[in-house]
Amino acid sequence: MKRFALIGAAGYIAPRHMVAIRETCNDLVAAIDPNDSVGIIDSHFPEADFFTEFERFDRHIDKLRRSGKGVDYVAIASPNYLHDSHMRFALRSGGDAICEKPLVLNPWNIDGLKEIEADTGGKINTILQLRLHPSIIALREQVQSGDPSKKYDVDLTYITSRGHWYLQSWKGNTEKSGGIATNIGVHFYDMLHFVFGAVQQSVVHLATPTKAAGYLEYERARVRWFLSIDVNDIPDAERAKGKRTFRAITADGDNIEFSDGFTDLHTRSYEEILGGRGFGLEENRVAIETVARIRNATTVTGGEQHPFVSRART
Repeated sequence: MKRFALIGAAGYIAPRHMVAIRETCNDLVAAIDPNDSVGIIDSHFPEADFFTEFERFDRHIDKLRRSGKGVDYVAIASPNYLHDSHMRFALRSGGDAICEKPLVLNPWNIDGLKEIEADTGGKINTILQLRLHPSIIALREQVQSGDPSKKYDVDLTYITSRGHWYLQSWKGNTEKSGGIATNIGVHFYDMLHFVFGAVQQSVVHLATPTKAAGYLEYERARVRWFLSIDVNDIPDAERAKGKRTFRAITADGDNIEFSDGFTDLHTRSYEEILGGRGFGLEENRVAIETVARIRNATTVTGGEQHPFVSRART
């Protein structure tokens, strides 16, 4: 049984890590979050020690290490801008890291983390759950076994509506979250690279605090993408049904169904990590380079625009 600590226990994604730790028959021994609304821990690991101050959490983890009961893994579900620091803490504390997306906000941070891995002998693992999704794996196999000169025409649409709180939280601060494309889109860009190869071109058509859109060309695909947290961007027919989330990927007009299983792949990710098959730093590089490029781009008009762009501008 492996011993885990969790940083960011009160966050939206933290319960998926708790479930994954439990379902892989391991133990959560310590957790931290400055917010103390963490009653969810009782449903999974009621004996876990909990801290609201990092200094006390740091001291506790160090005490466990010195007593021969150190943690094997530190799961990191903290705000994006803290991931780099918390991964460094994990490795310096004698454990490996399991970090939520995005791994970091800028690609050069990956190089610094590789140095920490070399110094400590620890390993940084990341949650790239779409690489484990059966529909995405099937699409990748289809692309790789097909005509190498063929380029697919892909539309990616992801609308996950959020309330007014979003822009008032750290997620609405680009310096902390990386902006919409980074915060809600990075795993899609990783998936596109995983399926269609290297990035050849990137253009941004729309960039606001609540939505973004652009065009990406890969070795094997031309991709029009649209991301939003605005419920008004959900197609009218779907919104009339009360839906507040809309996901769609089409390749040459064919729908790639990936909604089922989209939110429950953390346990699979943990199984791969515990089996020594986790995704490491380099697997993240292209996606982090992509979101950094999008974040710093100047928007342009014209070209291959996603069909939702004109509506989103009105």
